[in-house]
Amino acid sequence: MDTKSTIRPVATDMDGVIREHGAALLSYATRLTGDRYLAEDIVQETWLRAWRHADRLSNGNGSVRGWLLRVAHNVAVDQHRSRKARPTEVAFESEELANRAVQSAPSDEVESRMVVDELLDHLSPAHRSAVVEVYVTDRTTASAATALGVPVGTVKSRLHHAIRSLRTRFAPRVLEVA
Repeated sequence: MDTKSTIRPVATDMDGVIREHGAALLSYATRLTGDRYLAEDIVQETWLRAWRHADRLSNGNGSVRGWLLRVAHNVAVDQHRSRKARPTEVAFESEELANRAVQSAPSDEVESRMVVDELLDHLSPAHRSAVVEVYVTDRTTASAATALGVPVGTVKSRLHHAIRSLRTRFAPRVLEVA
């Protein structure tokens, strides 16, 4: 048995399905979306799903075109729902503004550091060291545990209690400032 002959017909059948139904599928997706580029994305996803379920692409199982159109419709609905779930994207007015990096003022960084230092002063040394290792030096709890010479669970517990302490002590103050 020749392996070329067993693999090639599937590709040829898929090529034939694309030739036969491709234009109609793109036309349908364009009518659904009103956007040619979005329609092309939908058709591409439809072909991918058709390739994954090549066993359904025979007229013995019902209309191939009907199946493809239903898949395209489902993909369009899925994409529409996912766009609605995300916040609306806002376009920049100029290319210069879009490529500009946002940098905070040095005074903001100094003020933030002063606030953090003040908050850390209200923690016990054990809680402070755990917070500094994890949040200031950006270590994992496992890495912080190694640096502090304590078990990982102890670091997690210290973080939990430190954050809870800061929230109960400073939450009303933060709300007053805001």
